[in-house]
Amino acid sequence: MEPFDSLPEQDEAKRLLEAALRDDPAHAYLFHGPAGVGKRRAALAFAAALLGEQDRVERGIHPDLYVLEPLGDQIRIGDIRVLRRDLHMRPFEAERRVYLIVAAELMNDEAADALLKDLEEPPPYAVVILIANELGPLSETIRSRCQLVPFRRLSERAIREAVVARASGLSEEEAKAVARVAAGRLDRAERLLDPGAADRRRKLLAVARSVYADPEFEPRAAAEAVLDGASERGAEARTKAEQELEELDLTVREGEQRVRRAQRGAEREELLLALDELAAWYRDLVVVAAGAETAVTHFDHIPELREDGIRERMAAAENGAELVRATWRSFEEFNIQPGLAFEALFVQLRRELAGSALQASVS
Repeated sequence: MEPFDSLPEQDEAKRLLEAALRDDPAHAYLFHGPAGVGKRRAALAFAAALLGEQDRVERGIHPDLYVLEPLGDQIRIGDIRVLRRDLHMRPFEAERRVYLIVAAELMNDEAADALLKDLEEPPPYAVVILIANELGPLSETIRSRCQLVPFRRLSERAIREAVVARASGLSEEEAKAVARVAAGRLDRAERLLDPGAADRRRKLLAVARSVYADPEFEPRAAAEAVLDGASERGAEARTKAEQELEELDLTVREGEQRVRRAQRGAEREELLLALDELAAWYRDLVVVAAGAETAVTHFDHIPELREDGIRERMAAAENGAELVRATWRSFEEFNIQPGLAFEALFVQLRRELAGSALQASVS
């Protein structure tokens, strides 16, 4: 079996990495592209091939593999200094040492400057792999020192095939619905197959509908429902991270940081996923009202969309989707307080969509 056989699509990335394994690999790579499309999986497969062992690399416990992930919303200079000290230690078992920097776009300026020194003159045995969801925050100098490996958003067909392989008991419509909601991201598809995630999605869609259908709708209660879902997801991630500590040789402080990072990351991702889901629901109302039902994302909720997706609601739903996308952009670009942001969003959505409900009842 070839190292990248389990990675769907991504032909260009596979070609570049297979060529690197045939020849001498470069000292630094930058895997870039949308979140959840296989960059980390590919990086671990590449590391396993370089180190000559798959099992311990996949579990993150190979002594010649170093994985750096952000704690919170940044990678700081202290994290890079620790990595740099390790970088100048010779390999323990393999001929190389591999360094993965996850979410490299979150390095602050000081951290990036510190890393640059070793990207320019790395030890001959070291291979550094930066993984980034976007290139923009990374300096041109950092990019120029790495071989770029591009990753693309996955096709709906690739996601659907992965969903069927993971959950063969799903109906064709259910698999199609998961693939569409995943929007080209394997990590989201896997999460949607989880019973807990499916329940959170059901509750979120009920909130999305209540904005315009429930006369007693309360923005604060809606925001709390979304935050409760994020907290639940964070607790799941925390439990998993605590279980993984048993196989890792970490100090108490390092273990606490790893667990906290996992929890915060899961909560943030759940909030962004909730915003994606809300925006997609209001977009689907527009799509159904326009008579383009086959293009909906929520393929498993066609009856509700037919009921709600009326022409009187088209303009308000379109504006609602844009309000959600604006909140999503604020989450990505700024460190905003989730509770206040979601409550403000639901106030705006209620104001925008409540009038459409009145028009619908009159007509």
